[in-house]
Amino acid sequence: MDTGAHQRILVTGGAGFIGSHLILRLVQEFPQWTIHNLDALTYAADLTPLIPVSQAPNYHFHHLDITDVNALTELWSTYPFDAVIHLAAESHVDRSIQGPEVFLTTNVQGTLNLLTLAIKHWKDQPKKRFHHISTDEVYGSLGSTGYFTEQTPYAPNSPYAASKASADHWVRAYAHTFGLNAVITNCSNNYGPHQHPEKLIPLCVERMSRLEPVPLYGDGLQVRDWLHVSDHVEGIIQVFLRAEPGSQYVIGGRNEWKNKDLLEQIAAVVDRQLARPMGTSAALITPVQDRPGHDRRYAIDPQKIENELGWSAQKDMPSGLEETVAWCLKRSQSSVNTRKT
Repeated sequence: MDTGAHQRILVTGGAGFIGSHLILRLVQEFPQWTIHNLDALTYAADLTPLIPVSQAPNYHFHHLDITDVNALTELWSTYPFDAVIHLAAESHVDRSIQGPEVFLTTNVQGTLNLLTLAIKHWKDQPKKRFHHISTDEVYGSLGSTGYFTEQTPYAPNSPYAASKASADHWVRAYAHTFGLNAVITNCSNNYGPHQHPEKLIPLCVERMSRLEPVPLYGDGLQVRDWLHVSDHVEGIIQVFLRAEPGSQYVIGGRNEWKNKDLLEQIAAVVDRQLARPMGTSAALITPVQDRPGHDRRYAIDPQKIENELGWSAQKDMPSGLEETVAWCLKRSQSSVNTRKT
């Protein structure tokens, strides 16, 4: 991308957790670009983090669903976009088990709608870029050793992962067949401030703050690679700006945690920040029946993005967790005060 020229950048899902962090960076650091935030404002959306840029001259919000092809077509005709960073997706595994259909509609058909419009408007314009944000869950489950890389075969095990894998394949197919300048990134588990409370870390903090049981699936020995959202956003920006067309990068934090150990660590931070007796929150951790098809381990080897683009995760887990827990506790207290009034 030409960082000096004026560009119209469409960010889908910009009211989501990762999207809002990304838009804050783009609006503030690239004033020569106009950032268009498209979001359907479903249950997980939150425009509050974007208040600092809501009146910026280079920021526009569009309340629109990527599955509404007519509205999407009209928007693209009104604002001829120079690039797309596509984050809009249904992303919660439990919800995909309870109702898979919406994941197919949003994550696959919605992506196809965007790709079709990109091809229509960007014919013979190879500098126009489509950056598709995906997940490491498309690769399935690892054993006790090994890592996901860009060469790992796809083996999705949940309806959510299957929908994202399908979207990845559509992006790749459009790049190969139609010459679309597309790049794909697959990230590990994100965490940080402003994450929706149904996700693992904010869910645990919320329940611990209220002295409510905290569910731990199965034996709690499932392993996830955790990546602070600020590090992920930096990785997205570097790939968007510098990656070769057709590239794919996995983005991970080199930060593996067993779920059981992570919950215990969260409990210790919550007790410390609330000045409670240590062990209070840990006693709330309650084993429950495991999730159907629960993948055992995810871990990413980000060597390619480290070597080619010079990116690496900077936020260490202790400081990242302290920051995240503090923010979650503040939100929890705010919601309590709101209910009282």
